[in-house]
Amino acid sequence: MPDRSTVWRWIGRLAATAVGITLGGAAAPALGQPDEVLRLRIVGGLGQLSQYTRHERPFWTRELPRLTAGRAVGEIVAFDEAGLNGQEMLRLLKVGAVPFATALLPLSATLDPPIGAPDLAGLNPDIATLRRHVAAFRPFLERRLRERWNVELLAIYTYPAQVTFCRKPFAKLVDLAGRRIRTSNPTQSNLVEALGAVPVQTAFSEIVAKLRSGDIDCAITGTMSGNTIGLHEVTTHVNTLAANWGLAIFGANTAAWRALPTDLRDLLQRELARLEQSIWADSERETGEGLACNRGGAGCVSGRPGRMVVVEADEADRLRWRRTVVSTVLPRWIERCGDTCAEVWSSTLAPVTGIEAAPRAR
Repeated sequence: MPDRSTVWRWIGRLAATAVGITLGGAAAPALGQPDEVLRLRIVGGLGQLSQYTRHERPFWTRELPRLTAGRAVGEIVAFDEAGLNGQEMLRLLKVGAVPFATALLPLSATLDPPIGAPDLAGLNPDIATLRRHVAAFRPFLERRLRERWNVELLAIYTYPAQVTFCRKPFAKLVDLAGRRIRTSNPTQSNLVEALGAVPVQTAFSEIVAKLRSGDIDCAITGTMSGNTIGLHEVTTHVNTLAANWGLAIFGANTAAWRALPTDLRDLLQRELARLEQSIWADSERETGEGLACNRGGAGCVSGRPGRMVVVEADEADRLRWRRTVVSTVLPRWIERCGDTCAEVWSSTLAPVTGIEAAPRAR
């Protein structure tokens, strides 16, 4: 990990330069010119997770130079390792302080609530459903980022499923009523409340300690990240229904993007689409592997085998999951977000989900 002062000097240079060429109107050199090497500076996602270590960092540092025969190279740092505030990433992109970056939508939605719509808690119990909803929302997201944030949307990534771990047995969602459950965002808290349980906002680093002490009974977190921190040692049961996934966008400041040679823009659009597909496939695989590791199944490769009971959701629980979105999660989100969010939902996700946004009480 780079030291903080080095990272901030690196970030500071981004305000004056992007991709190694000035943004003062000078034409970018053609990618094929042998005397020019374009250096792209990128801020990536969470540095300890596989999206960054297996995909983002290798793409920019190894694949891009290979694909361009050394004519373009990438320098990348994870935003959390750089000490940057993930909630500010869209602002940094907008002003060009960061020319290329991964921005986590749950954090970015604190600045622009409508963009959090496709991953409301309970909306996407499986990755197939998430794919449909993201596809329906993508055209709006592209326009919103370009018009409001001066950002070109180049890819949408997803983290693995966040599911419910509990230290006492349960077989159905109804069994969670009254339990204190760790949540990490407001829509998760709304979901938990709709199940008759008590949401407890808890930092990821505090989950195991709070489970051991009895401060919480259950925790919503990733299937594999939960295994990594040892939840298979302090909990006994885990549900398969995804509360959230954790979407992220990869975007470019518009001026930085337009300053690139046309052939490099074409290459990046093509290759980033492939990178997006790889990240989604790995998130699906890691979701399944996390469950396999927690129960001690044969599919556990990179985690630690546990002896947990995996609670497979039946149709009744899937229907109840959906009802929580209709009755609580979506209405509460619109209450916080306002009429704009209701309009966005109605024009993008209502047709594909079949869930209408009820008007706010006046």
